[in-house]
Amino acid sequence: MEKIHNFRPSLISLRFDFITNSIVRGITSLDSKNFHVNILGCNNLTFQGVNIIAPEDSPNTDGIHIGRSIGISILKSRIATGDDCISLGDGSKQVKVANVTCGPGHGISIGSLGKYTNEEPVDDVEVKNCTIMNTTNGVRIKTWPSSPVAGIATNMHFSDITMVNVSNPILIDQEYCPWNQCNREGVCSLTN
Repeated sequence: MEKIHNFRPSLISLRFDFITNSIVRGITSLDSKNFHVNILGCNNLTFQGVNIIAPEDSPNTDGIHIGRSIGISILKSRIATGDDCISLGDGSKQVKVANVTCGPGHGISIGSLGKYTNEEPVDDVEVKNCTIMNTTNGVRIKTWPSSPVAGIATNMHFSDITMVNVSNPILIDQEYCPWNQCNREGVCSLTN
C-alpha cells in the first residue's frame, strides 16, 4: 500500500478521514493547539457556516487543511488563525472556497508541494467572493526547492477577493523552506 505523506500534527481538533457525501454546518473550533480541521481522503464534503478562532500569534494553527480529497467545499465561513486559514496539500482536487472571511493568519495557501516522491497534483481550485484581512499573505502557492518530483498545481481560479492590510496579496514561492531545513538547489514545476 502506498504511504500517504499528508502533514498531520499530533494535535488536531477535528479530523475528517475518508468521509463521503457529507455536510458539516455551524461548528466552532476555538484555540486549537495545532491544526483545527484536517481533511484526508474525503469525497464530496461541504463545510458551511464554520467559525475557526485562534490567536494571531499561535503557531501551526491552520484553520482547515485538505489533503488527498476530491470535491471539498468551504462556504460562508470565518477563519481567524495564527497560520493558514485554508491550506491545500497534495491530491486536493475540485476544491471550492466561497464567501469565506480569512484573517488574521497567513491567508489561503496551496502547498507546500514537492517534498515527497509520491505526491499527487492539486487540480481544479476555485476561490471566490472571499475577504482576506490582516494577514501575512493573501493567496499563496508554495513548493519546496530541490524536490524529488515536480509539485504540480493546475486549473486554479481566484476571483472577487477583497484584501485589506495584507502584506503579500499574491505570492508564488518555489523555494519554500521553513526553518531553513532544505536544499535550495533545484526547482519544482508550477503550471497554470
